[in-house]
Amino acid sequence: MKRRIFYLLLGWLMAPWSLVPLCAQTALEAGLGSINRASAEAIVGFLADDALQGREAGTRDSRIVARYLASCLKEAGIAPLYGDSYFQPFEACAKERQLRSRWQVHPDSIARLKQGTHRSLRMANVLGLIPGQRADEYVIIGAHFDHLGTDPTLEGDPIYNGADDNASGVSAVMQIARAFRASGTKPLRNVIIAFWDGEEKGLLGSRYFSQSCAFRKGLKGYLNFDMIGRNNRPDKPRHVVYFYTASHPAFGRWLRDDIARYDLQLEPNYRPWDKPTGGSDNASFAVYDIPIIWYHTDGHPDYHQPTDHADRLNWEKVIEITKAAFLNAWRLANEEEY
Repeated sequence: MKRRIFYLLLGWLMAPWSLVPLCAQTALEAGLGSINRASAEAIVGFLADDALQGREAGTRDSRIVARYLASCLKEAGIAPLYGDSYFQPFEACAKERQLRSRWQVHPDSIARLKQGTHRSLRMANVLGLIPGQRADEYVIIGAHFDHLGTDPTLEGDPIYNGADDNASGVSAVMQIARAFRASGTKPLRNVIIAFWDGEEKGLLGSRYFSQSCAFRKGLKGYLNFDMIGRNNRPDKPRHVVYFYTASHPAFGRWLRDDIARYDLQLEPNYRPWDKPTGGSDNASFAVYDIPIIWYHTDGHPDYHQPTDHADRLNWEKVIEITKAAFLNAWRLANEEEY
């Protein structure tokens, strides 16, 4: 009788359903283990190099960055979101510059502006797709890759390198994309990897995507990064602001649980927000009531200054935030409900 019970228990333990949690955990940890400092330094170092002249939206240097990001997605085995191109081109228009109007990306606004003297700027988002099991559900992981370009009238250093703003965020998105691939598993939902153009000129790339998205009702969450690499206060090197949609308290629990489970070296300032429509590209999605999570390490003296260089980043913090955010992204992509 004891032997019979033993074999029944053994059979239950070896049944396919008992392997699912173990396999899922192994896949998750494989993805988590792929995130590393060397990759972050390589991505930030390229984007923030003087040779790219501050990668201002609409310039040759910004287009070089877009092609670099597309090549990284291709090398990682991540397909384009639309057809056979990673690029989502779009146009922005504004009134003559002395009138100081905002850039517009909505077709109706562009049509009105084109009736008179106007400015035109051509840009492109870079978009990849990790297919999920549910064809009609999506989550987005995004960061803007443009910055402020140069100011030839500045004495000394005329280049706004933007290492923290937002090469740091771009590095997190790319590492998370690679981590999903390293997991070797197909997520429940489609995962869109997004690099936005034109954020510094008014969230242009993310606004264009969100307002023209044919499957917007299927967007289940957006994870944003904008400036994740500096110490707002030297005495608090683990500080990070964690904004999230207040109507989704699970987002706060996720981070608390994962910090404890994986011993992540972060001390978050949790900031639930009724409708997070300010600050960064999260606004382009929050206006449509899409739940968001946004990592940010607060302002610093080098914000929007030519001194925002890569050698001033806290690399340990960048990696810990990237790991925490990958765990967020995994849940956004795989939890049945939140």
